[in-house]
Amino acid sequence: MKLALTIAGSDSGGGAGIQADLKTFSAHGVFGMSVITSITAQNTQGVLGILDVTPEMVYLQMKAIFEDLYPDAVKIGMVSNEEIIKTIAKGLKEYGVEKIVLDPVMIAKSGDPLLKPEAMKALKEELLPLSLVVTPNLMEAKELTGMEIKNISDMKEAAKKILSLGAKVVLVKGGHLEREAVDVFYDGVEFYEIKAERINTKNTHGTGCTFSSAIAANLALGYDLLEAVKRAKRYITGAIKNSLSIGHGVGPTNHFWNVEFKE
Repeated sequence: MKLALTIAGSDSGGGAGIQADLKTFSAHGVFGMSVITSITAQNTQGVLGILDVTPEMVYLQMKAIFEDLYPDAVKIGMVSNEEIIKTIAKGLKEYGVEKIVLDPVMIAKSGDPLLKPEAMKALKEELLPLSLVVTPNLMEAKELTGMEIKNISDMKEAAKKILSLGAKVVLVKGGHLEREAVDVFYDGVEFYEIKAERINTKNTHGTGCTFSSAIAANLALGYDLLEAVKRAKRYITGAIKNSLSIGHGVGPTNHFWNVEFKE
């Protein structure tokens, strides 16, 4: 049994955050574990409140996992403040983690901010250099680079800039492009365009969390990074295609669309 760890915030609505990550790990046959960084009061309509866990408790959660259930891959999601970011970086260095997927979560699907502005510098300096791959969407890539991103050419330029911040590989997600859903993968040498059909649905809550945790799950299963990303892209496309119309806002993806439940 392979093990994967999510270091992220909790989504009480179950569509994003550690809830989405753990469901995704399970759908890939990987044992999932969690380090909770923040508790959000959240549903399909928005974020009602956020309570950050203390840095001390974040570190103790990491210690508990790494000294007993050492993960084959780690996914990092919502890390809302500078102290938590530095604590996570300290723990990752201390325990020598290599397969790290960083999803730079900054804004919820509802538009609510999830990363404090003063924490951006720490994210760039502390976590980006430790990551095997960073997976910003177009809005997050804009925040990381300061440039407008409207097409694939812009995505490639943004990927270069983000790589220069210290990431080993960058995956700029094009889900917000107007036409095809194209992601740009850049390893410092070559660009790869990873394409999928665009699905007409409003139910996309948690897509970024789910995609990045699917990459981590496939890394834990032993696939190389590019293959892990391609497999994760197929998985998230199916999860969106089979998304769930629940709640009164932006519904979640279907994390178990590829799993057959026996009666």
